[in-house]
Amino acid sequence: MRFAAPFMTAWLWTVPAVIVFFIYAGKARRKALKRFASERLLSDIAGSFDPGRRRLRQTMLTFALLFMALSLMRPQWGFRWQEVKRKGLDILVALDTSNSMLAEDVAPNRIERSRLAIKDLVKKLHGDRIGLIVFSGTAFLQCPLTVDYNGFMLSLNDVSVESIPVGGTSIARAIYTAIDSYEGGTQDQKVLIIITDGEDLEGGLEKAVQAAKARNIRIYCVGIGTPEGELIPVTDGSGKTVFLKDEQGNVVKTRLVEDTLKRMALETGGIYVRASGAEFGLDLIYEKGLSQMEKRDFESKMQKQYFDRFQLPLAFALFLILAEVFVSEKKKSRQGRLTE
Repeated sequence: MRFAAPFMTAWLWTVPAVIVFFIYAGKARRKALKRFASERLLSDIAGSFDPGRRRLRQTMLTFALLFMALSLMRPQWGFRWQEVKRKGLDILVALDTSNSMLAEDVAPNRIERSRLAIKDLVKKLHGDRIGLIVFSGTAFLQCPLTVDYNGFMLSLNDVSVESIPVGGTSIARAIYTAIDSYEGGTQDQKVLIIITDGEDLEGGLEKAVQAAKARNIRIYCVGIGTPEGELIPVTDGSGKTVFLKDEQGNVVKTRLVEDTLKRMALETGGIYVRASGAEFGLDLIYEKGLSQMEKRDFESKMQKQYFDRFQLPLAFALFLILAEVFVSEKKKSRQGRLTE
């Protein structure tokens, strides 16, 4: 036997609580009666009362409560084998971790806001596999495609601008990493979500987009930042916050390059959205894009389907409650034989 809702064991604590209540109530009742009349008179006043029958009623109610708690725990025994198919999408999220993601034009900064939005997206998934790619000057698979959403969250929490020591921004490397990650997977329903400011410093992007399109990968882009640009705060060797400068000593200003992201999304059948403070854009991508895609069968396997047996303890509980009503607390009258 097994229980499908073991967390309901908390209700078992009500059983000893009720027993303690009955004991306390009995003592309080006896004290009240002693204040009402002397013991000599009590035998005459309450002579028809049977304390054993009251204990029987209390026992019946206690066991009824116990059986109800067991019913809530959903006892199960016996099973049958059933084929279970999992449906969903393959979703890879590519997150830009270059220094430009430290800009604070989206509070608290671009990379922190991106992580929060990705966590909100994961909460909407049911059966879909999700993986994480981080990229700057190069890219690597931080978390392979998985349905273990807790494991994905742990990988996401470890992401920072220091995840990749190679500077720059190569969106093409992120796309090729996604292509490699999909090798050997399902042929359809592949999704790549790229979160970046769109500044591609390494080139080769057009060729990478065509390679993704040839493999039926839809690219959804979230542009983060503002076209006007923002300075990049960094921490120097002494721990002070300064603004990032280039090799010539000029302060670097990072800008959102939307045209690149729009072309990628349009070419592969995806969607482009610009992230803002209130609406990051992943909700829109999910509602207008991912939720509309037909989900395919990823795998099928045989699982044990156990039979619920909560009806039995529930029936016992109802029987005891109904039977308790008909148990009188009065003593049975005895008819003596007539004597001549």
